[in-house]
Amino acid sequence: MRAGHPLATEFPTYESFEEYVTKPRASLAEYLELHALVEPFQTLETLPYFVSKLVRGAYVFEGICYLELRHSPYYRTDRSLTQEDRIRQMREVVEVVGKAGRSREYPLIMSQILCMHSRLPYEVNNSLIDLAAALPEYVCGIDLAGPDIFYGERMDEWVRLFQRAQEMGIKTTGHVFETPDGCYPELLPHLSRIGHGIQIALRYPEILPELADRGQCLEVCPTTYLKTGTLTDLDALRTVFERCEAAGVDITICTDNAGLHNVRLPWEYENLLTQDVIDFDQLTKCQDAAFRHAFAWPHPDPPRVMLDSWIQGNGG
Repeated sequence: MRAGHPLATEFPTYESFEEYVTKPRASLAEYLELHALVEPFQTLETLPYFVSKLVRGAYVFEGICYLELRHSPYYRTDRSLTQEDRIRQMREVVEVVGKAGRSREYPLIMSQILCMHSRLPYEVNNSLIDLAAALPEYVCGIDLAGPDIFYGERMDEWVRLFQRAQEMGIKTTGHVFETPDGCYPELLPHLSRIGHGIQIALRYPEILPELADRGQCLEVCPTTYLKTGTLTDLDALRTVFERCEAAGVDITICTDNAGLHNVRLPWEYENLLTQDVIDFDQLTKCQDAAFRHAFAWPHPDPPRVMLDSWIQGNGG
């Protein structure tokens, strides 16, 4: 940890900080508090450093060519400003993140998904939709995040916001059916993709045909469920993959937040394979589905197909 950093007093060594950040939590709400630990340090001045480091790591260590970065720009604004001024500053945050994500050295495709948040007021969340519509060169979608225990009391509001985003042609996803507290079927028709959604397959498999008819996929983040206490092991995910495959529902495999987990995408794959949750054929289907459902992937085929075609065309 850098000398003089505010967290250095509480965590004098990098190892102690890493251990604190990556240890399992008792609940999703407790896990999400970790974001509040780092958000104050992700300012307009420091965001280029954080984003460029993220892009470099994804490109070099994970072999990633396409990245969707989810965040709540409001939490990266100046906390000394009024709410109205912070809403205005969100645009600058999105532009700074977008420019920092474009690297000649590490030329992956990066776009942002702006997160509405269950702890933020309607005015802020509604402004995120306007911002997404105004900056399509940097933003590819809208999400709903935050503790899902707060969703229910504002359900009409979330439905209206998602409907508005859909009417404006903005792609949508949402953290729903991740935990037993976040099971709100009324949100599902308004989502292009379903963030997590494992409780659908585990508790409400009768809903899966509706997802298949709408062409929705589940965004499954294996390590997250261990860190949040949602699952005690990965065995339950075998049921999720099997039921989704039988119903014709695609699954994409995601890291969610490799920094909080210390598990990058290749290791997510490896954990699922070595624990016999999926096989290699299922993995390939999930990888292809990730690009098919990606909000900003500019090509009709996934990289695997494009590379195969290039090799065959060059006499490989």
